[in-house]
Amino acid sequence: MTELSDVSRTAVGVARLRALETNRPDRLFADPYASAFVPEGTPDNRAGTSVFRLHIVIRTRFYDDYLLAATAAGCRQVVLVAAGLDTRAFRLSWPAGLRLYELDLPALLAYKEKVLTAEGATPSVARTVVPVDLREDWPGALRAAGFDPTVPTAWLVEGLLVYLTAEDAAKLLTSVTDLSAPGSQVACEHRDADGQHSPGRMAKATPDLAPLTAMWKGGIPTFDWLAGHGWKVESHNGNTLAAGYGRDTDGPTGNFVIGTRA
Repeated sequence: MTELSDVSRTAVGVARLRALETNRPDRLFADPYASAFVPEGTPDNRAGTSVFRLHIVIRTRFYDDYLLAATAAGCRQVVLVAAGLDTRAFRLSWPAGLRLYELDLPALLAYKEKVLTAEGATPSVARTVVPVDLREDWPGALRAAGFDPTVPTAWLVEGLLVYLTAEDAAKLLTSVTDLSAPGSQVACEHRDADGQHSPGRMAKATPDLAPLTAMWKGGIPTFDWLAGHGWKVESHNGNTLAAGYGRDTDGPTGNFVIGTRA
């Protein structure tokens, strides 16, 4: 894991939180590989757990449901942008004939493949890994890997945009838009207007999380951007989602958007 960048290492922290949820008797999802991504002796970041645990749990479950609903509705491709240590290709039940693509930095994906191979993990979908820097020509790399822009696609941009400048976030979403056939969908986080339920705001107020928040560049107001670029957008409040899942809202949950391409 020493070869991972600081940003990539945050994926290990997210895997730890998924592992904690998996061990709960009332878990909202099961990720049997999450704990394998966390090396023994890795210190527990209590501040990070306190601020982000509920957010990561609700986010993971919400995006699970989104992807399964989008593929059931006709999306025949799934693209996980900045896939990190996501294991949905292995732990979800996908429709037949689906293709799933995972994009992320080469070192992170190499670490991921090493762990999954050691665990004997077998994907439940046709899975293609695309090692690429998202600051470079990732659309070209995705096409070269077999992606078909004429086929409706379910995109997931999870936990990424806050690490990008507004300019870079807009560039990425423009590429997603350009590659999206009618009927495609995209999901990502978006900032709460008043910040009341924002894990980001709490993180910035937590001194122990300063190394993490120093990497954030702000991202972009995704609801407004998508609505202004040909997507029909709906927003989802994290606290409402948590209540619907039967989980007490004992921490910041964040909010989410789903866009549909007409």
